[in-house]
Amino acid sequence: MAFYKKYQQKVNGLWYPMSVTAGKPVTTDEIADRLSQISTVSRADTYAVLKDMAGVLADYMAQGRTVKIDGLGTFYYTANASKQGVKEEKDVNASQITGVRVRFIPEARRSGSGRNMVRSLISDNIFWMELPANAKTTDPEQGGGDSESPDEV
Repeated sequence: MAFYKKYQQKVNGLWYPMSVTAGKPVTTDEIADRLSQISTVSRADTYAVLKDMAGVLADYMAQGRTVKIDGLGTFYYTANASKQGVKEEKDVNASQITGVRVRFIPEARRSGSGRNMVRSLISDNIFWMELPANAKTTDPEQGGGDSESPDEV
């Protein structure tokens, strides 16, 4: 089940449901265990592949490529530029790049009717349950926490 809390937006004072995560983030060990249970691959082999996956993705993206994993989605880099733009196109250079972000787009497929797009990481059977205001959620820096602003819901 997925969780939400009630959130009042400061801009307009209106209330919205906001998705949140609860509990500790799922670990690589837990994912490796689950994958080994549903496949013919051992836990150790699955774990080894998962541990090396981030480095492989980073290497390909550093080459300027996107990485598409069937059933999961596409990863790619975006560059953050300094706030100091330049007036002439010829003056644009890499020194203006101040940071890099990894972006992710979940894989999408058409629904049975062909009218709607369905994201692969969004279950057809989500059951939403309200968490009390005093319930603890995980820290976003640790892989959890408030995951969407009301504008995105």
